[in-house]
Amino acid sequence: MNVSLGTKRSPFDSPWLLGVILFGFLVIWFYMLGARTLVPTDEGRYAEMAREMFVTGDWITPRLNGIKYFEKPPLQAWMNTITFALFGVGDLQARLWTGLCGLLSIAAIGYTGNRLYGRRVGLVAAVVLGSSLLWAASSHFNSLDLGVAAMLSITLCALLLAQHKDASPEQQRNAMLICWLGMALAVLSKGLIGVVLPGAVLVIYTFVARDWTIWTRLHLGKGLLLFFAVVTPWFVLVAMKNPEHPEFFFIHEHFQRFTSNVHKRYKPATFFIPLLAIGIVPWLGVLLQSMAGALKKEGRGFQPQKMLLVWSIFIFVFFSISNSKLTGYILPIFPSLALLIALQIENGSRLHLKIAAVLLALLGLFGGAAVLLAPPYLRAKAMPEIEIGLNLAIMHWALAACVMILVGGVIAWRLLTADSTYRKDWAVLSLAISTYVAGQTLMLGYEPWGFYRAGLNHVAAIQAELQPNTQLYSVGQYEQCLPFYLARTMTLVEFPDELAFGLQQEPHLWIEKRADFVERWKQQVNQGESAIALINPRIYSEFVAQGVPMRVLAQNTKRVIVSSLRTSNQEK
Repeated sequence: MNVSLGTKRSPFDSPWLLGVILFGFLVIWFYMLGARTLVPTDEGRYAEMAREMFVTGDWITPRLNGIKYFEKPPLQAWMNTITFALFGVGDLQARLWTGLCGLLSIAAIGYTGNRLYGRRVGLVAAVVLGSSLLWAASSHFNSLDLGVAAMLSITLCALLLAQHKDASPEQQRNAMLICWLGMALAVLSKGLIGVVLPGAVLVIYTFVARDWTIWTRLHLGKGLLLFFAVVTPWFVLVAMKNPEHPEFFFIHEHFQRFTSNVHKRYKPATFFIPLLAIGIVPWLGVLLQSMAGALKKEGRGFQPQKMLLVWSIFIFVFFSISNSKLTGYILPIFPSLALLIALQIENGSRLHLKIAAVLLALLGLFGGAAVLLAPPYLRAKAMPEIEIGLNLAIMHWALAACVMILVGGVIAWRLLTADSTYRKDWAVLSLAISTYVAGQTLMLGYEPWGFYRAGLNHVAAIQAELQPNTQLYSVGQYEQCLPFYLARTMTLVEFPDELAFGLQQEPHLWIEKRADFVERWKQQVNQGESAIALINPRIYSEFVAQGVPMRVLAQNTKRVIVSSLRTSNQEK
């Protein structure tokens, strides 16, 4: 089948070509789930929680490093535990749920766009979301943000389908029940934002669109029954087993997190603006016009574009005014923006696609220039030689990524110089494919740094020293990834960090004072007991000055690993 530009046939009209693109997309998608080491802190944390749940069989009380961990609900831990049970414990398995959530959202927004606005809009919406830098990257990162964004995308898509003017009463009911289910799963993913955000969006939309009748089509009775049937059991069971859970989870992890800097994650209100600008690449040139287009009235009754716009703006503002900010918090707006961008691409002029192409090419050009100029600057920085080397190693991958997006932007621009639908569609694919592959290339290039940060180069040395009764300590820091790779928990010393609340409930699981650890360590040395400590380098220097007996197994700028045994197991 001839699908060349000379046929003037849109690539979106060729099932064969779409199949090839989809196959390549999925091969890269799933390969990248297991191509990299889990990176601290989030990836190691959530993988280890699932591993411990898998080993202990306790699906009610989440634990991290053997300590009660109530900061988040358990849906992702449950899904990762199931993955471990089915496919074994590993990097790909730890990221599989997140990766599937990313794909589910792409499929959901594509299906919704198809039902509401036609096949072409649905295809473009899926292409836009799947190629957006932040969405594609986050889908390959084991954290909760993509999971809750996926559940919220189900909520949004189901609401749009339920309220669509052509939906039959049965379709409306079923879609609304899926909407309620999506909210319930979002709550089990990350807490009350799963229902607070959609609820607030609905209220704001009602006033903006003056669509009061939408409240009569929500199937509130059946929906609330389904919502509470899904959400309630775990919250009841965990509170019964752990009476301290409700106050910590609902007050500390919601109200205090939003209104104070209790987690030391304060960022200025403008924090998410540059993140959105970079994260939505290569579609930045279309973003503002797509949002402006949503202000137009869509006839009488339900207005899905206004719903998409309210969803995007409210969630962005909500997290911008919060005192706790992390990059992934704005992920729930990417599916809604993808559909708005797809509508603009389909119905608007080519000018904004040209702007997107120019911006992408300029990003590649200036990014590549920065990469080429970076080595002398990096070598001049006051940092350990090994970290300079790791940074320099990334430069080759970063340069390759910049070349890809430069070429993709230039090709898209050239295609858009002529006014035809098939050239526009090829330009869309040029922007999407170049950015998607470049983003995954850059992530792959980070692997040496991730390997180093996670401490995987020390695993062999530690395992050679491990005995069944060896006690592991983490002194002055908490290793988020090594417990997962060693399949062993550690006793924390003088560093409660995010586990402080759990340690208040079970203080016997850690050593609060460094002096007490040193005393215990000396006893283990004198009695010939096997123990291994992973120590903050600064504290290790103090131990050396104090004459604490230690045999170094391995070390780098992040940690020093020592044994209590005077000779190695191999020597013995």
